[in-house]
Amino acid sequence: MKKEQRIKKNPEFQQVFRNGSSMANRQFVLYYLKKSDQSAFRLGLSVSKKVGNAVVRNRIKRYIRQAFLELSPELRPDADYIVIARKPAADFTFHQTKSSLIHVMGKSKVLQKKVNSDK
Repeated sequence: MKKEQRIKKNPEFQQVFRNGSSMANRQFVLYYLKKSDQSAFRLGLSVSKKVGNAVVRNRIKRYIRQAFLELSPELRPDADYIVIARKPAADFTFHQTKSSLIHVMGKSKVLQKKVNSDK
């Protein structure tokens, strides 16, 4: 993921938390904030130490990043997204992670077109 597509700084996270909308399922919480001055979406990730050790947390973050890269044509480019992983996500494979993210994105209506999660 390119540097311009990452949310790293705390004030940027806080802006999305305060002004954005959220949607959740059992595995993930998705915060999103529409920004008209952006040409590409940005992604911030948060995985608590309660979820697992560093290996597990990093695997979850890799899965989320890859799912966002694969879904990028369907995502709104003018938005910031923050994904918070919950404990059940620790046991998921990549395909389960992707379908769970598609589910929560579908609930929040951030996908521009219908995505088949069976890929």
